[in-house]
Amino acid sequence: MAHNFTLVDVFGIEAFSGNPLAVVHDADDLDTEEMLRITRWLNFSETTFLLRPTVSEADYRVRIFTPERELPFAGHPTLGTCHAWLAARVNPPGRSTIVQECGAGLVPVARRDSGLAFAAPPLIRSGPLDEPKIAETLSVLRIPRDTVVDIAWADNGPGWVAVLLRSADAVLALEPERWHASRVDIGVVGPYPEGRPAAFELRAFFSDHLGTIREDPVTGSLNASVAQWLLGTGRAQAPYMASQGTALGRQGRIEITRDDEGEIWVGGQARTLVGGQGDF
Repeated sequence: MAHNFTLVDVFGIEAFSGNPLAVVHDADDLDTEEMLRITRWLNFSETTFLLRPTVSEADYRVRIFTPERELPFAGHPTLGTCHAWLAARVNPPGRSTIVQECGAGLVPVARRDSGLAFAAPPLIRSGPLDEPKIAETLSVLRIPRDTVVDIAWADNGPGWVAVLLRSADAVLALEPERWHASRVDIGVVGPYPEGRPAAFELRAFFSDHLGTIREDPVTGSLNASVAQWLLGTGRAQAPYMASQGTALGRQGRIEITRDDEGEIWVGGQARTLVGGQGDF
């Protein structure tokens, strides 16, 4: 069956500088195995599938896949999918907030002059790691314990472990392992000196279904959970701008804000780069 699809660049400051996302429209006829097969063939960090919502409060439903598995939530797929859904509407809603239904529940996405922003979902796991998990994480990153300022769970769905280093330069200098026997999802963050356009540099490392350690160019879910961690521990103040993808030659920029009710929002640009139709 023919399906429309959209290739979206998310969080980049210009075209081809952020994280690519494939969005397959009207995918209600596809089953889980078909979605996973399409995702693995495309080989992006994530591919999403737009479906009819199952609750009246939602504008659309989305299933989010990596080449390894389905995720209940992910950040750049949330912004990219909302962008693709809006662009496909003949008469898009005039309201400022769109509601996405996904495995993590209902996620509000705000339409702003600077782009789109999603409300950071609550953490499903936080707090300290046990010693074996700390040792595993530092082994994958190939860094000694005394270079780490702090380390904690910051899991909002993908399974992130957050590692704080002393500087953005230390983050950019990382050369992690290339393969690991078990699944890992590690986010590393370090501050830039005051006066720089970005307050923090982030990198995201994860293992795929073959055990290969890959780096994600720009990661909304990680930026959301790290923002909750940094703001909650007093290490950052909102609003701030984060940078990601520098080590991969990308120019990802993520805007972190907090509203009057204390809700943390993760925002950035989304651009359609390719659109078409495929027989999926």
